[in-house]
Amino acid sequence: MQKLVIGIGGASGAIYGKRLLDRLEDLKDQAGEIRVVITENGKINWNLEMEPFREEQYSFRFHHEQDFYAPFASGSARYNTMIVCPCSMGLLGRIANGVSNNLITRSADVMLKERRKLLLITRETPLSLIHINNMKAVTEAGAIICPATPSFYHKPQSVTDLVDTVIDRVLDLAGFEIDTKRWGV
Repeated sequence: MQKLVIGIGGASGAIYGKRLLDRLEDLKDQAGEIRVVITENGKINWNLEMEPFREEQYSFRFHHEQDFYAPFASGSARYNTMIVCPCSMGLLGRIANGVSNNLITRSADVMLKERRKLLLITRETPLSLIHINNMKAVTEAGAIICPATPSFYHKPQSVTDLVDTVIDRVLDLAGFEIDTKRWGV
């Protein structure tokens, strides 16, 4: 069973974080433990782009972004996967340069040093050379960059359908068994 950390950063695209949490509620039987950290900017964007953020709508344990005593802030807790969704370029830059100034960046640092799975769902366009170099650095350190780029080959009918093409890919990368539309199937 997976021990999973979800980080929700302050990039636009809060719907990606929400849909990830919604889907994980349905997949709880495949995870031993799910913990969530949402930054203050993440909450602001959630409220601006969707509905008011309410952690009580989820069964996961939430941690404040400055809670460095959370178990996953240490490699000895053995969390095996972390997903940062959405991940701003600022957050990516801090992770790429080992700046552990909050629980998300500290936990990402732990995942990299312990050689565990770190998925960064980036949400930014266009990209500067600094962004690209930071992506290169975290990729060389072992992270997986998965841009929030939806697919269209299954003819999505709504924004949620589009978002779910990204979230399904993220869940695949994280190792969950999901029922989704696949190319050529």
